Amino acid sequence: MTSALSITAFLKPGMLAGILLFALCAGAAETAEQAQQGCAVSGQYPDLFAAQGYSKQAVNAKIQQAFNQLFYGNAETEAVYFPAGSNAAGAKAYILDINNNDVRSEGMSYGMMIAVQLNKQAEFNALWNWAKSHMYHADATHPAYGYFAWSVRSDGVALDEMPAPDGEIYFATALYFAAVRWGEGNGIYQYKAQADTLLKHMRHRQLITGNTQRGSQTGTNMFHPQYAMVRFTPDLPNADHTDASYHLPAFYEVWARVGPEADRSFWHKAAQVSRDYFSNAAHPQTGLTPDYGNFDGSPWAAPWRPEAADFRFDAWRSAMNWSFDWSWWRKDQRAVARSNRLQTFFASQGLNNYGGQYSLDGKKLDTDQNAGPTAGLVAMNAVASLAASNPHSADFVRALWQQPIPSGQYRYYDGMLYLLGLLHVSGQFQAWLPAAQAAKTE
Repeated sequence: MTSALSITAFLKPGMLAGILLFALCAGAAETAEQAQQGCAVSGQYPDLFAAQGYSKQAVNAKIQQAFNQLFYGNAETEAVYFPAGSNAAGAKAYILDINNNDVRSEGMSYGMMIAVQLNKQAEFNALWNWAKSHMYHADATHPAYGYFAWSVRSDGVALDEMPAPDGEIYFATALYFAAVRWGEGNGIYQYKAQADTLLKHMRHRQLITGNTQRGSQTGTNMFHPQYAMVRFTPDLPNADHTDASYHLPAFYEVWARVGPEADRSFWHKAAQVSRDYFSNAAHPQTGLTPDYGNFDGSPWAAPWRPEAADFRFDAWRSAMNWSFDWSWWRKDQRAVARSNRLQTFFASQGLNNYGGQYSLDGKKLDTDQNAGPTAGLVAMNAVASLAASNPHSADFVRALWQQPIPSGQYRYYDGMLYLLGLLHVSGQFQAWLPAAQAAKTE
């Protein structure tokens, strides 16, 4: 893995002053003290593939192959990353949801996170440039001011101008990591400054009412100021709900260390609130969470999507979120039991037979009852092994290893989750923090 010393070749002159990259040594055995601290503090990121006997060379080759195919493979059947010309800020590119034929803030931010973890600065910058050019609302009178349209056509025309907070959460965190890994650039590539501004809007944005394609809308902040909980959307009529897969306590802990100082205690609180939310939202037997929820953890059947009260596609990511939070920060022991319940449930369904949609108590809801698991859910269930301690844990890691790289119509969501899963399970999804901030607490 890359160390603070070997990374110096990638830094611009003067970047080392005050910025020492956190030592990264995935796959090394943890001491008892390091296990108690969590790997974002100890620097010991577990490589669960190595624990199953796969060589470092084979692991790196698998990740590189997945990146090459999803970013630079056949445009008709494999790639989701597409270069899109340039402007004054440089090259542009977007991640395309092939099935829905749109560009989503979710995918753009995932692409940036993948790029910073793999040291792909050119791709990171091109994605960020496209997002700022075609998704960002700079008009202070727009209800989504300071945010990114969650769904846009590949020609830059918005399909829905309002944001989805998971995009902003990944954008901000990827930018903070980029500032440490590559140092600050100019303009939109002043990564930390861009992240700070985004976090200020997410935390403090006031009500703005204005015209959109869907008529007059009112937008607010992305985190409820009293509950310290991420909203389903800042669009006011649906703002007092949430989405379990938007809860990313590991990232909020990062913000509590490197974000604007005035808000750091709030982000510490938000991280703990999200841990408590998972405990309330996950079913006590299956560990499944709903797609959409109320702030008390109960499912929310949205009027336009009543099936969101079940475990559907959004909810695949919940286990990843609580599991890498446990791996990074070791602040919520409940994550271990939760991952155990979830993996025990899916193992009971058959590792080659489980579906992707269930009622929370475990009734299979897939249209095709005989379809096996898809790559995205296989990846998320493998990431749950970062927290799990059950006998099935290794089986889920091996299942991800054996999973082919997604291609075809549904390769966008499956592919992004697959690549994120490979990075997490291999110990290559890491908290890029200034060394002085890694161990800080509130």
